[in-house]
Amino acid sequence: MLDRSRERVWQILNVARPGDALSHLFDVLLITLIIVNVVALIVETVDSVHRAAPTLFAWINVVSVLIFTVEYLLRLWSCTADPLYRSSVTGRLRWAITPLALIDLLAVLPFYLPFLGVDLRFTRAARLFRIFRMARLTRYSQALHVLQRVIARRKEELITTSFILLLLLLFAASLMYFAENDVQPQVFSSIPAAMWWAVVTLTTVGYGDVYPVTSLGRMLAALVAVLGIAMLAVPTSILGASFAEEIAAQREPLHCPHCGREVRERGGFIPGR
Repeated sequence: MLDRSRERVWQILNVARPGDALSHLFDVLLITLIIVNVVALIVETVDSVHRAAPTLFAWINVVSVLIFTVEYLLRLWSCTADPLYRSSVTGRLRWAITPLALIDLLAVLPFYLPFLGVDLRFTRAARLFRIFRMARLTRYSQALHVLQRVIARRKEELITTSFILLLLLLFAASLMYFAENDVQPQVFSSIPAAMWWAVVTLTTVGYGDVYPVTSLGRMLAALVAVLGIAMLAVPTSILGASFAEEIAAQREPLHCPHCGREVRERGGFIPGR
């Protein structure tokens, strides 16, 4: 009986399956609560609005934390219904370190820090962690799941490209430091300081707050700008191609693995086929 209850709770807490009205209702209510929290977090940064209704924002936070805490504890209790987390101890630990579980924890943890004797100055900074409540929408967003699959599929290429960009960043900052340090010692005081110029130039943002004045520095800046355009186009093309493959795969008709007949996306044969 307990195992059946745990399995049902796990089904309700996860993204609803077709026909599961209770799980679907839970998803809608939780998404609504997350959106309310995100809107409240944004609006309360306006001093005039926050001063007009401080109690309202406080209650939204308290009620939301209580609901999210109960949900987190229920997920921790019922996760053993999933074969991936079958063990009562190690299974729950494996679930607790999954990305979505960590996001759920970070969304509520700052609220409890003052009760644990943590310095209030730290807890004020930890309020930023409330933004993780927005990240919880990842569990219910098909678009974000597509993005996750795309990145996972191309992670080797993206890691390689990121490493090359990092090398180019270090190379550009080092050369610019040696080219400009004698003329602008306050601006290009060190290689780490020159990295700000390298990032701005490689991304073609060009704020104009830091720039070379020597002939060698300007030639180097022109070369880095051109290389930046070329290098930033690489991860863009990688992700673009992977997105196209993912969308094409989703549009392809599914076929029964036994008879080969075309089926609909969520089951059921197409009439007349």
